[in-house]
Amino acid sequence: MTGLGSAASLSAARRARELEELAARPDVDLLVIGGGITGAGVALDAASRGLRVVLAERRDLAFGTSRWSSKLVHGGLRYLAHGQVGVAYESAVERDILLRHTAPHLVRALPMVLPVLPGVTVGQYAVARAGLAAGDLLRIGARTPATTLPRARRIGPTETRHLAPGIRTTGLRGALLGWDGVLDDDAHLVVTVARTAAAYGARILTRVSAESLCGHGGMLRDELTGARFPVRAAAVINATGVWAGQLVNGIALRPSRGSHLLLPAAALGDLRVGLTISVPGESSRFVLAVPHGDGRICVGPTDVPSDRSFPDVVEPTEAEIGWLLDTLNSALQTPVRGDQVIGSFAGLRPLLDSGDGRTADLSRRHAVLVSDTGVVTVVGGKLTTYRRMAQDAVDTAVSRAGLDAGPCRTHRLPLVGAGGTDGAAPAGIVARYGDEAAQVVAEAGGDPALLQPIGPGIATTMAELLFAVRHEGALDVDDLLDRRTRVGLVAAYRDQATRPAREALARSGVPVTAGSMPR
Repeated sequence: MTGLGSAASLSAARRARELEELAARPDVDLLVIGGGITGAGVALDAASRGLRVVLAERRDLAFGTSRWSSKLVHGGLRYLAHGQVGVAYESAVERDILLRHTAPHLVRALPMVLPVLPGVTVGQYAVARAGLAAGDLLRIGARTPATTLPRARRIGPTETRHLAPGIRTTGLRGALLGWDGVLDDDAHLVVTVARTAAAYGARILTRVSAESLCGHGGMLRDELTGARFPVRAAAVINATGVWAGQLVNGIALRPSRGSHLLLPAAALGDLRVGLTISVPGESSRFVLAVPHGDGRICVGPTDVPSDRSFPDVVEPTEAEIGWLLDTLNSALQTPVRGDQVIGSFAGLRPLLDSGDGRTADLSRRHAVLVSDTGVVTVVGGKLTTYRRMAQDAVDTAVSRAGLDAGPCRTHRLPLVGAGGTDGAAPAGIVARYGDEAAQVVAEAGGDPALLQPIGPGIATTMAELLFAVRHEGALDVDDLLDRRTRVGLVAAYRDQATRPAREALARSGVPVTAGSMPR
């Protein structure tokens, strides 16, 4: 393999081997619970410092909140509007690291257009313009060159309509044009970070739950076999997001539900830029319409309080879907109808409970907490700042346990696939896998049929499904369709792709199951 080599490959065979090794030698430096972006980031940070690391995830990588983001790697316009300058600066720095150093194959620059329409008040316009100007200062402070993210500027109606053909023309006074970072697939980032951690020696164990936890280890359970085994660790980090309080007492969170819609690009005039739409009656709240390489547009988020039941998978409410469509349509020439929505999803954000106020106004700053039993918990934050969250959590764990660890390296540590591109591979595969594209193509074994889309309207190929099973740790159909690819976001595509997914598992010698987990 290219990049970090075969050491980055996750598979059912590697999982079984590492479980056996752990049962025989259960002593490690760090036990990480949670396989979302924060837990994967913690595993990479610690393993790259030379620590012996085990990550246990009771479901699958990116199963929880991490796969339900707006897909933006952003510098924090919203946080500036709420006066959260520190959070915004941290976001700008981390965005620069992802764009230029660690994940240039996964994160790209995207122009964002905020149309100035009759519904945009003077106050909203002033806040947005001041935010973009401050965002430019943060970009400069983060040392992101204008060649990577151009300066924000005001554009006229003609250029606005050119960039966003579906925009409402009546009363259009132009727009504010800024730039931000965007991911086509947030779950793919999580898997890539976890695989990079594996390349540095971390054991990445999915379908392994923590039945009990303390500051010096825990009792783990293999969800596939039911086998239970203890792990003794010098330090333990709880990175389970909204579920953190189920393992450790004293975690005060106010979960927020962020819902999104998926639309075909044609519904918005084949939009190629992101739209930032002011929410009527709000001075600093926006709905985003973000295009992706798969021909879909993601619209969201809502930001509403959620109850504290913390289900594994949450769904948008009809009220949220209606609110998103109404806000989006306030900026469009031709309104989007409900029957044009091809998919929807929602995620729970683990916001720290800071008292009264709406969840939309709560700080996105993360926190590292230590329980009375010595478990280190990292909560809050957001996808963009996962690396810094992981660094702070590992720093705390290393200090408390007196571990012999090197300094943090992840601010300049390229993720798997970031070493370059292979022009010989299909452009779509290069765009997703970077310098691993040739290995993905090799999974086809010279059969060109395996490099063709697996169904009408689906970009995914059989070679990519095989790569996901053999190198990205996919264990069943749901892993393949819902997290290694995002085919499952559209019900009709999921139906088409189920047979190829089963075939990929069978070709790789993995028992074929539909997956017993909620999607």
